[in-house]
Amino acid sequence: MSDDNEKMMLGKLLSNQIKSAGRLINIHDAEFKVFSQWGDDGIIQYLIHRLEIPNKTFVEFGVNNYEEANTRFLLMNNNWRGMVMDSSPANVKHIKERYYYWQYDLLAVDALVDTENVNALISKAGFNPELGLLHIDIDGNDYWVWKSIHFFNPVIVILEYNSVFGIDKPWTIPYDPKFSRTVAHHSNLYYGASLLSLCDLADEKGYDFVGCNTAGNNAFFIRKDKTRDITVLSPEEGYVISNFSESRNETGRLTYVRGRDRLTEIRGMRVHNTRTNKIETLE
Repeated sequence: MSDDNEKMMLGKLLSNQIKSAGRLINIHDAEFKVFSQWGDDGIIQYLIHRLEIPNKTFVEFGVNNYEEANTRFLLMNNNWRGMVMDSSPANVKHIKERYYYWQYDLLAVDALVDTENVNALISKAGFNPELGLLHIDIDGNDYWVWKSIHFFNPVIVILEYNSVFGIDKPWTIPYDPKFSRTVAHHSNLYYGASLLSLCDLADEKGYDFVGCNTAGNNAFFIRKDKTRDITVLSPEEGYVISNFSESRNETGRLTYVRGRDRLTEIRGMRVHNTRTNKIETLE
């Protein structure tokens, strides 16, 4: 608890600095970390201070035990109402036992999110269809789940992308409601969608791409009617390749494969080309 208090104090100072900042050329300049895994807390603070967001609500999928999550500082610093979901009952139990669960308006749900249940799961929380923020980070069907959301129009959408797929390929994993990243391929490198596929989908759904975090794993999108003075980027301008080395061998040990060699690790795996709607094999 005391450690959280120290994090919150520092986070409030940084948030106030971001609030008074003018328009940033690159959202990277807003990054800071309180409870997010990377610098996303700062980017979120920058965006919410510059956008008109009527409903201060969020939904985040794939939060593990919520010790590191993109919406926790938003919950505690800005007092937003939210719902978080994770497929692990143990993780959800942990969240419900933490002090912030009763101190703030948070709902934690144990659910394996897929294209069939996602709209119903969000609806049960009673949110206005115009959510403030939606973050999808489920290490797999992220593209397909966002594509299937029809009843909700968040102002801000954050999506995990797989930078291993590169910037010029419109790829996602083929849809499998029971997809498990580790089971699908031991390397943990075969998951999710490329940034290009997510940007294509965003445009179809009425969103502008405004950049990625410097870690190279989360992309930020703003609904077109709300973008205003936030800098809009092309996929090529905003793409960031990840530098973290999370690849593993067949026994689960880290192998620290880096750069383009990571794509070689998953050679032969099948991907769905979201522009041609055809299955391709990674060569």
